[in-house]
Amino acid sequence: MWVILWTDALLYLLVGVALLGVWQVRRSPHLLENWCRVVRNPLGMAASVVLGVYGVIGLADSVHVRSAAAEGQVVSMLDVLLTPLRESTETSYSAPFATHGFTKVSVTHDDGTVSRAYPRLTHGGSHLERPQERGRDILVRALKALALAALVWLALAAAAAGRVARRRAAGWRAAVRIMAGGRDVLPWRALLVTVGVLLALLFLAVELAPRYHVLGTDKVGQDVFYQTLKSIRTGLVIGTLTTLVMLPFAIGLGVAAGYFGGLVDDVIQYVYTTLNSIPGVLLIAAAILTVQIYMANHADALGTLEDRADLRLLALCIILGITSWTGLCRLLRAETLKLREVEYVQASLGFGVSHTGIITRHVVPNLMHIVLITVALDFSGLVLAEAVLSYVNIGVDPTTNSWGNMINSSRLEMAREPVVWWNLAAAFVFMFTMVLAANVFADAVRDAFDPRRS
Repeated sequence: MWVILWTDALLYLLVGVALLGVWQVRRSPHLLENWCRVVRNPLGMAASVVLGVYGVIGLADSVHVRSAAAEGQVVSMLDVLLTPLRESTETSYSAPFATHGFTKVSVTHDDGTVSRAYPRLTHGGSHLERPQERGRDILVRALKALALAALVWLALAAAAAGRVARRRAAGWRAAVRIMAGGRDVLPWRALLVTVGVLLALLFLAVELAPRYHVLGTDKVGQDVFYQTLKSIRTGLVIGTLTTLVMLPFAIGLGVAAGYFGGLVDDVIQYVYTTLNSIPGVLLIAAAILTVQIYMANHADALGTLEDRADLRLLALCIILGITSWTGLCRLLRAETLKLREVEYVQASLGFGVSHTGIITRHVVPNLMHIVLITVALDFSGLVLAEAVLSYVNIGVDPTTNSWGNMINSSRLEMAREPVVWWNLAAAFVFMFTMVLAANVFADAVRDAFDPRRS
């Protein structure tokens, strides 16, 4: 039975809007030329491939069903694909690729004596008859995975070379030289290197993750690699749905303030100046705590545990969107003040065109490059904001997988001896990769769309 959560529906809506945007770009020569500049940027295309992988994982985690095999529990398509990782729980901590637990427990022997020892893991390395074979087994499986990844990469590279050869009416060797020299429209070197690294990581994960806890386990024995992959959806939801909430306020109020001026401009400036004067963290904390109290008092009316966690995530997106539109609003107001004085806008007023027609036909389309650049730059900041808010316990629900919750749970782990470092390291690496890719892609979009850089 299919289950559609609120955040799922809004993500589907965003995908639909993105597809509509692609259709619109193909019909607009000006927009198509700008996006072609992004495509020709090697770092931008490499970052887009990485973000695409994150997006696929996030969308796979947004297709939910109520599983009869799991006693009516709501699971996603990603949960189904990662069933070996989801079900391979241990009793407590275990280090990456370990075959024994991280802490000693009391073990009762056959003769009745009790001793302290590191217990053998239930799932991690359970296929090994002797734990001493772990190093050789990991090496053999890693080489096998890398060999398969290399074969797939060579097949993709050959397909790309064939495409270039057909388009250029050249031979295979000439096509390879064109790709290696960076003389084609697409930056093939950056694309193939990025795809090669991702394929290697994918095949290594497929080969090793079902047999070992490649990133260890947490306090309750859950696989950290599984939690990290599940946290991708939360980061994407925060970064995208917050934008969906923010844009109507920023565009509507910014354009109205700049175009109409006078009392409208004064009121809107007063609103966002007052909002900016309130410390953002305190405002978000107060709103989140209010939502928590309401949800606690009306738990029966809010459905299952999954529904309540999803509503809290959606509430966080709405609160972040309402408190983060002021910066873009100021930029759009300033740009609209200039646009309303240009000749074609004044001519439209002279010919009796309505204000609505002028705003929709002449003002808003000329502001979209600012909107696009700002959205791309703000995405990484919103992902980091979720981590900070969850770290101080005012973020997403504790039952929701997120990098912020993983970092929050690592506070005591980093203070113990020996240090449990892998939970924090896994969240940091995955979050750092997404934020870095988003920033690099945002730079490519800014270079392509900013008129001052043309």
